[in-house]
Amino acid sequence: MPATPAELDTVYAATRMQSLSLSDKIATLFMVQVPGTDPAPMEQYLAAHRPGGFLLLGNNVPASADALRVQLAGVTSTPGLTPLISIDEEGGDVTRLSEDTFPGADRLKSMPVDETTASFTQRAALLQSAGVSVNFGTVADVTADPGSFIFDRVLGTDAASASARVAASVTAENGSVFSTLKHFPGHGETNADSHTSIPTTDLPFDQWQVRDAPSFAAGVDAGAPLVMFGHLVYSGVDSAPASLSPRWHDILRNDLGFTGVAVTDDMLMLEASGLPDYADRSANAVRAVSAGNDILLYNSAIDMAPSVAAIAAAVQSGQISEAQLDRSVVRVLTLQREQWERTHPAP
Repeated sequence: MPATPAELDTVYAATRMQSLSLSDKIATLFMVQVPGTDPAPMEQYLAAHRPGGFLLLGNNVPASADALRVQLAGVTSTPGLTPLISIDEEGGDVTRLSEDTFPGADRLKSMPVDETTASFTQRAALLQSAGVSVNFGTVADVTADPGSFIFDRVLGTDAASASARVAASVTAENGSVFSTLKHFPGHGETNADSHTSIPTTDLPFDQWQVRDAPSFAAGVDAGAPLVMFGHLVYSGVDSAPASLSPRWHDILRNDLGFTGVAVTDDMLMLEASGLPDYADRSANAVRAVSAGNDILLYNSAIDMAPSVAAIAAAVQSGQISEAQLDRSVVRVLTLQREQWERTHPAP
């Protein structure tokens, strides 16, 4: 039986990975934000540090999708692979592109599920036209509390309604952009904001399975290629934030069957919590890779070198196995390969 396109992409990624040095493998796991709409700094950063991709924030986005595509045209690495370009394009409260006037979760949660499909189909087409490949746009968190800071961004107020809309959003984006489910294992169980703290809940695991897991499972089953881990502590499962927790990564992969790319929420949020345990950027990076993340996200143009060196030392000491690192690199390169094929269709 001939290999499927997905299998061929993985073989291609594994072959390309073999040619990378240890430092270049590790660099592939980084996704950073370089400010501004001038493409030159992003191109220079890519040449100097070789990250796996870039995050776009509002200050990166010009007036139109066409202008953004032109802006991103020079952000290329080597033939056959395309750096991942990500954005938070949820719609509603979190909208980066001015042309995204489609309903967001604040409206979709009370509309028929078909409206979620329509909205995310149009949103994905807009992002694709702009040269964006990854949308951190599907909020799979669940809460019915209007006082929660994330309430306006959730697609459902209970497991069933959230699951239906999460699955619809992922299905709508498949084939246009890579969908991302966030913020695993679920931000809806705490009202605290993880941008400035480490939110904690003592919700028992069996209740999480009923209340929060279904929407993520629905997104995984619908084919979401990425899942974003929140800096959230479920103390009944692990005292560490889920983003740094091997246990939560095992749950995602073994219980929910996820085989795609695990990405952290912005790693600088850990430092912003002010907690001494998370004050060391390089130590945080080592813990994140050890836990099982494939991409470390940074909301800034950080100096990657110290963290890359720290992760390399952890690999060389055996703290992180090279086999685990290689699996992560192949997952990222496979997405880069898929994106290259989308933008370079066979004649």
